[in-house]
Amino acid sequence: MPDKKPSLPDIDTAIMRVVVTGAESTGKTTLARRLARRYGTVWAPEYLRSYVQQKKAPPEECDAWNIARGHLAQEQELSREASRLLFLDTDLILTCIYQAFYFGRCPDWLGKASAERAGNLYVVTNTDIPWTADPGQRDGPHVREAVHARLMAELQVRSLPFLLVSGTLDERTHQAARAVDALLDR
Repeated sequence: MPDKKPSLPDIDTAIMRVVVTGAESTGKTTLARRLARRYGTVWAPEYLRSYVQQKKAPPEECDAWNIARGHLAQEQELSREASRLLFLDTDLILTCIYQAFYFGRCPDWLGKASAERAGNLYVVTNTDIPWTADPGQRDGPHVREAVHARLMAELQVRSLPFLLVSGTLDERTHQAARAVDALLDR
């Protein structure tokens, strides 16, 4: 597939975007849902999950465009319903990381799109909870650790604001809520 793609959907910059991200099986979805409920707003589920379910097969390198476009279209639609905050279960940065992990590189257009659409805050879920199987969606604990390390490095290289949350769901929620409150106070 060519490395240059047509433009992707725009995002609403009036809405603050909190990205709950992390490697597989680290509680991203549960935490994103809980935070959205706490702040009386909406959250965007991980688009890759629904894409894989529809495709009925693991993603291939050529699927990156459809995954990115679908993610951003979902984000754009949900931002209309959001109340000041939109919680995202991952974003294009994790898509870049998985592209590089599985296929050896992240396409230039995807790297650029992920930089242009960076979130206001990244809540990174730590790998300190048990890994659980999810056939067709997850590879294993060895992938989880490698992706976690790449994600932490990428957020630091990009100088993006992030918080690593650990512990029980209640502890993670409390840690994340303090950071979200600080974001709202700015």
